Formats: sequence, structure tokens, C-alpha cells
Amino acid sequence: MKADDLEITIVFDNYPGKPKLTPLWGFAAFVQLPDQTILFDTGSNGPVLLKNIETLGLNLNDVNSLFISHPHWDHIGGADAVIEQNPHLHLFVPASLSKHLIHDVKKQVREVTVINQQAAQLFDHVYSTGTMNEEYIGEQAMIIDTTAGLVVITGCAHPGIVAIAQKARQILDREILLLMGGFHLLNESPPTIQQVIRSLQQASVRHVCPTHCTGDLAKAMFKESFAERYIEGGVGTRVSLP
Repeated sequence: MKADDLEITIVFDNYPGKPKLTPLWGFAAFVQLPDQTILFDTGSNGPVLLKNIETLGLNLNDVNSLFISHPHWDHIGGADAVIEQNPHLHLFVPASLSKHLIHDVKKQVREVTVINQQAAQLFDHVYSTGTMNEEYIGEQAMIIDTTAGLVVITGCAHPGIVAIAQKARQILDREILLLMGGFHLLNESPPTIQQVIRSLQQASVRHVCPTHCTGDLAKAMFKESFAERYIEGGVGTRVSLP
């Protein structure tokens, strides 16, 4: 089964977007599907996350699941506030998350699923890449299988944005319609960034929305290379399919 209807709203980002929203370092996205509403990461600050969600006209109590990409503070900092307001969540967390944290949070939510290195199907059309690069940081990305192609959402792409894109294609053997989130190119040189862009284009990635830890230089280079297939990130950005 593929998702026919999808809306993704960036609710936490260090890049500014819509007025009346607060940008802070970190990333979170509100993913709305016909049969599931998923919060991808929680940014670095709970009150700011909740306020941004409210200002955008979204409802945290509609969220069924919380997907945590990796254990860094700028992606789990708002988790306490989210769980306090909506304890009826199913958490999908990477195996790299603290075992003590996993133990404690199991007492506070409906269910916790720990994702190891194996790719996993979470719902009919939603997948995890599995926890990649576990010996370094350990990060999972989300894959949504839509009728138009794969949508891949990353937290920081510590395993490498090209490796994540390749893993998504390997799992489902389909082209990537949209690759969005943190690409972790903040401190990379122009030749390295250009090679990443070339590799993603060769992998037939059709649209990109690089934000958070991608860096200003890399964002500008992606915008130039992808042109009309580039989507500007920032808190409040909404992407809808179809």
C-alpha cells in the first residue's frame, strides 16, 4: 500500500520561515497521513515546539506516533513536553538511544519500539532505514512510500545523506520523490558538497528540502543545482502530496 495523501509541516527549525513562529537550533516535522499522524523528532525546546505547533493550527493530541531519528539534544529536547501533553504515543526510537532513557520512557507512553540495524516497516506505507552508523552516532531516517515515489525525512544525516538515500532505494527499490531534513553539510567544502549533489542527482532524487544542519553554503548550492525542484526549508514550511 502506498500513501496517496501526505502533508509534512516543519514545526521546529533553526531557519526562520512563517511569521509568529520561533526558530531555534534543531529539527522536528509534523507528518500527516490518511491513517497516521507522526511527529518526527522534537527539536531542542519543548515550549517552543508546542507553541509552533499551536500557531500552525496543528494539534499535538492528533499525533499517534513519535519517531526519534537519533539521540542528540537538538532532536530529543522537546520529548518530555510532547509526552507530558500526549502520553498515548507509540515511540519508534533508534537502538543508539540511552538504554536508561528507553527504560524510563516505556513507563510514560503507550508503547516503545526500538529500531536496530535492520530496516523496519512501521505502518502500511511508513518505514525506518534501521539505525545506521551505530558505531558512531546511530541514526534512523523515515521513508514514506507514496504513489509518486519515496519521501525520505532525515534528522541530521550523520551516516551521510547519500548513504541514507541509497539505503531507502535499496529497501523499496523506487525513486526518491523528496529528500528533506538535515543534510549535515555545515562544515563541508564546496567540492565535497558538489560531489554530494552530483551523487543525489545520479540516484534520481527528484526534489530536495535541505535545512537544519545543512548549512547556508550547501543550501545555496542545492538551490542552484536543483532549481525548481528545490524546496526552501524553515519553520512553518509545508509540503503536500499530491
